[in-house]
Amino acid sequence: MGRIFCIPVLIWMLSPRFPHGGFHGEQEVIASLFFILLSISDGVDGYLARLRGQITTMGMLLDPLADKLLIASAYVALVEFNPHVVKAWIVIVVIGREFLVSGLRSIASTEGFTIEASDVGKLKTVTQIVSVVAATLDHAWYSWHIGWFVIPVDLFAIVGIYYTAAVSIVSAIDYFVAFWRRIDKAAETQRNPRKQDGSQPPQKEKQHDGGSTDRNATVAPLFPISTASWGVS
Repeated sequence: MGRIFCIPVLIWMLSPRFPHGGFHGEQEVIASLFFILLSISDGVDGYLARLRGQITTMGMLLDPLADKLLIASAYVALVEFNPHVVKAWIVIVVIGREFLVSGLRSIASTEGFTIEASDVGKLKTVTQIVSVVAATLDHAWYSWHIGWFVIPVDLFAIVGIYYTAAVSIVSAIDYFVAFWRRIDKAAETQRNPRKQDGSQPPQKEKQHDGGSTDRNATVAPLFPISTASWGVS
């Protein structure tokens, strides 16, 4: 819940109205550290909730919502803050992927199954965090010179943003394929319910007159004869 209320603060930090903006990179460093703090708090909150057994329905709903709002807000703000690196179409791809996955998960929930996060989805989350930080720092520095060692901040930002777009597309395809397999399996199960428990319908035995009887049924004699009249005891 706290991360959702911190999103307007992040947008304010990435805006021209931030009071500590200047040529020394104070605004970029503060915004990057604040975004990293919010991203780390997501994993810490989830770990503590699982450790203490405090997983609630409200938390399961708000946690992924906060993640998506945080990433979407950061990318939208970066379109204005650093348009040289963050293009509008890349933001559309990233946010569109989030809408697609959320829709597929909602349909899966109504059908009675879940789609677990894949390795591609986890890689997407990491690349999004790195690309947001790199694009923010690129607004103030083209490169960092540490002695003879040079860190190309601009190159890292551009590669990170485009790599994030590519991973988002692959992740969306991966989720869609997983969803299609599960929904197709669920539909087949509803059409053929007996295949799941291995039961077979009771077999009938045909009679000469075209009727059918159960194999275990007892057939009564046509002319019952009492043994008492023969003196049999």
